[in-house]
Amino acid sequence: MKKLLLSISLVITMFYVKAQNYTSYFTGDTSDVNTPTVGVSVIMGGATEHDSAMVWFLQHSGGGDVVVLRTSGSNGYNDYMYSQLGVSVNSVETIVCNNASASNDPYVIHQLMNAEALWFAGGDQWTYVSYWNNTPLDTIFNYLINVKKIPVGGTSAGMAILSHIVNTAENGSATSAASLANPYVSNITLQKDEFIFTPWLNNVVTDTHYDNPDRRGRHITFMARIMQDYNAPNVYGIACNEYVAVCIDTNGLARVYGDYPNYQEFAYFLQANCVLPNAPETCVSAQPLNWNRNSQAVKVYKVPGTNTGVNSFQLNNWNTGSGGTWEDWYVVNGVLQTNVSALAPNCNSSTPTKDIIDNDASLTLNPNPAKDEINFNIDKNYSIEVFDMYSKLILKKENCCSPKLDISFLKQGYYIITITIDNQIFHKRFLKLSY
Repeated sequence: MKKLLLSISLVITMFYVKAQNYTSYFTGDTSDVNTPTVGVSVIMGGATEHDSAMVWFLQHSGGGDVVVLRTSGSNGYNDYMYSQLGVSVNSVETIVCNNASASNDPYVIHQLMNAEALWFAGGDQWTYVSYWNNTPLDTIFNYLINVKKIPVGGTSAGMAILSHIVNTAENGSATSAASLANPYVSNITLQKDEFIFTPWLNNVVTDTHYDNPDRRGRHITFMARIMQDYNAPNVYGIACNEYVAVCIDTNGLARVYGDYPNYQEFAYFLQANCVLPNAPETCVSAQPLNWNRNSQAVKVYKVPGTNTGVNSFQLNNWNTGSGGTWEDWYVVNGVLQTNVSALAPNCNSSTPTKDIIDNDASLTLNPNPAKDEINFNIDKNYSIEVFDMYSKLILKKENCCSPKLDISFLKQGYYIITITIDNQIFHKRFLKLSY
């Protein structure tokens, strides 16, 4: 097949391919390139993209091929990413999946495998989940994010599907008022451990359009449901106002972009208070939610988004921030209270938090992510326990002598390994992939 090349005069050639299962809009050079990439993440609140955040996203592609994936709409991202942001990339291709069969289409699979950046447009998140989950595409998503380590991002529905726990919106969008009045309203359909595993978003449920409409109440309800339904000791949330973007680097630093102080544009980082007991007092069907815990049920770090992304929050410990303020949120008889000035969470004498994970570089797991087997740099006997992200014990072995562990039987997802060697305890996190 004759290749279409980008002319020396930098004339952009766009071609349109339509098939039964997908529609492709292509801008740039069709010759595949292989550029060095960095596995960062960008999540946006659902309105107009923030240019500085998108520049940051593209810069981590190494100038490679960008794929935009969606199930409706057309080529609105192509010129924007290819020529309007000042970042040189080889190509931008928007692929619209017209039906679920696109997930098995050889062309779609090929183009995604060769991508150096992946962006999920806004749309219908239930369509995204129903079209792509448990298909070759979700395997490819996790390969690109966790093995090839390319930048990935999304807005609105695209942001929603990048978190470990997804409100699938299978039965439509839930409102805050309905969710707080009945945490088991049919519009809340939560899915965990099944779809996309993005670094730093494990055990996180996201929400978008936080200011229009006000979705704080339903987001708190998502978190309450997760603690109730999965007996989870902790749960986290990230949310963005409509014009806000959160850019997460490889060390877990989340920079917040917006146009504050010209507009009230914030990102929110929520976590269940680690002081036990911390579960909702009442989270049952057809009754108002009660999650009070001495008016400190949920700790929230509220961060103004600026055009330079100067304000930030650390997802490697969920305790350290810059430029934001701590608040306590709680619910009494279905009424949410927010904006209560608070101190940072203090978990030193309570539930172990994320800062204990990967607590010693002298013990390594390889590979990570892994499919069938993990190797340890251990030359003596040890004991091991494997937990899922909700602290459920999956596997326990005593007096092990092999430096290898079979994980082929595990479901795809994040796990924590606790290894005891000579009375010293190590905590490590790993990602099990399915391919």
